[in-house]
Amino acid sequence: MKLWYQSMSRQKAWGSYNKVLRKVLDQVKDTGTEIEVHGITKIGGLADQYRYLEYLENGEVMENVATAMKRGFDAFLIGNFGDPGIRECREIANIPVLGLCETALHLACMMGANFSLVTVNEKFTPRIVENVTRYRLENRLAAVNRMKIDRINDLDAGFTDRKARGRIIKQFLRAADVNVEQGAEVVIPAGGVVMALLADAGVYEASRGTPILNGITALVKMGEMAVKLDRIMGGKFTSKRLAYAPPGPDQIDEIRQYYGDVYPTVKSPRKNKAVQHEVKSPRATKDEK
Repeated sequence: MKLWYQSMSRQKAWGSYNKVLRKVLDQVKDTGTEIEVHGITKIGGLADQYRYLEYLENGEVMENVATAMKRGFDAFLIGNFGDPGIRECREIANIPVLGLCETALHLACMMGANFSLVTVNEKFTPRIVENVTRYRLENRLAAVNRMKIDRINDLDAGFTDRKARGRIIKQFLRAADVNVEQGAEVVIPAGGVVMALLADAGVYEASRGTPILNGITALVKMGEMAVKLDRIMGGKFTSKRLAYAPPGPDQIDEIRQYYGDVYPTVKSPRKNKAVQHEVKSPRATKDEK
């Protein structure tokens, strides 16, 4: 299977992180799974803790989900804890679209009766808590504590500088241990870069034996599962009933007059053509057996 991993980082600004991310993905994927990592190339890719800057980057994410379908990818994974564009991408796509935050939160709820978050800085914290509320999991959130890395690009040094890595991990574990003292049963690092750093360092446990859920690993494994379920279900993994329903054929020609070539999976009754993602047979491939 082919998975598109959508990072929100720019290669030039996050060179060390991207190398380690590639290493982590290769370590956790199944044999036969191909993962392509795509970052931000048009605008931004550095400081998406700010809402406006994330908004500017989201357009490329939504363009990329259409590209992923056209190129035959089986799932689209959004590797950013803000889950940018996840609802819009699900409306566009007829392949599974999973987000780093939503996936980690739901999986954590299977691992313990509650979960907690360690956020990167004060600015990021409210946005992440908003996501928890949007997913209606606020009653399972036991604690939120933060690190103090206001310039998030400073995290990149943790992949090349041993002292910087030590300081970052120490900050994370200090906040994680406060979460544990406040009753947390699972700790989630609320940031993809921190997740990659912890995975590379082999850190999976906080105090009192409390598990640290690495969202990158969770996103890849849940992505593989979603593809397999999508095949078994005949391409119906993502409901198109209401929330993620695209416009119907009766509207698409008029919409495209004003918005361009949008919603590639919707057939035009006039032109009778659209980019259609091929639903693969539910029979397992050789690599999946």
